[in-house]
Amino acid sequence: MGVLDIFNFIKKEKPIRDLDLSWMQVDMHSHLIPGIDDGSKSLEESLELISRLKNFGLRKLITTPHVMSEYYKNSPGTILPGLEKLREALKEENIDIEIEAAAEYFIDEMLMEKIHNKEKILTIADNLVLVETGFMAKPLMLKEIFFDMEMNGYKPVLAHPERYQYLIQDKELLHDLLDRDIYFQINLLSLTGFYSKPIKNFAETLIDEGRIRFFGTDCHNHRYLDMLETLPKSKYFDKIQEMVILNSSL
Repeated sequence: MGVLDIFNFIKKEKPIRDLDLSWMQVDMHSHLIPGIDDGSKSLEESLELISRLKNFGLRKLITTPHVMSEYYKNSPGTILPGLEKLREALKEENIDIEIEAAAEYFIDEMLMEKIHNKEKILTIADNLVLVETGFMAKPLMLKEIFFDMEMNGYKPVLAHPERYQYLIQDKELLHDLLDRDIYFQINLLSLTGFYSKPIKNFAETLIDEGRIRFFGTDCHNHRYLDMLETLPKSKYFDKIQEMVILNSSL
């Protein structure tokens, strides 16, 4: 490559803009309470992650630890005390950002038992429940479970649908869920190719359909935020800022 070729190559390279998430205002999916799931491992790490999220322009965080019967047996009894400790540490460090906690519930028998037994469910806002499933196989009676949740006063929000292989492959199910107005939340990281190119492509397809209600960082650690900082390179970054989403209402 000659000098002129190098110059032309450099000239064509677009500089990466600083990541600005102020348009989203509220991140409603993250794992920032230390030591209770696969997210932040220490209070120090949590404070560092939250500082970075604040610097991206977010005004509020709703952190959502995993609740999963086989792996993360969290409950309000583990999540809410962790939230209070985190709030105290943020105050001591003069990190001024609003933070609340809900949960990311894995759809399994334990969740349905909680709902049927009228146990306390940690919701976002009044009745939104962030839920997830396994990535490969569709849960049995998925649509029936969503219906059951709604009959009990909850509005399910399906976390990162772009990552579910069964949704990528089953367009009929996908559009059935959309037609039932199941709220979808896309991970911003999916648009960077962080998970895979097929997931990135599917996330873009869902955005093109104009049916996404929420975006989230799904922040677990610094590696997530390092990659998130490349989001301005995505051809969809400007597009998602113009979408009508519900984050700012939380």
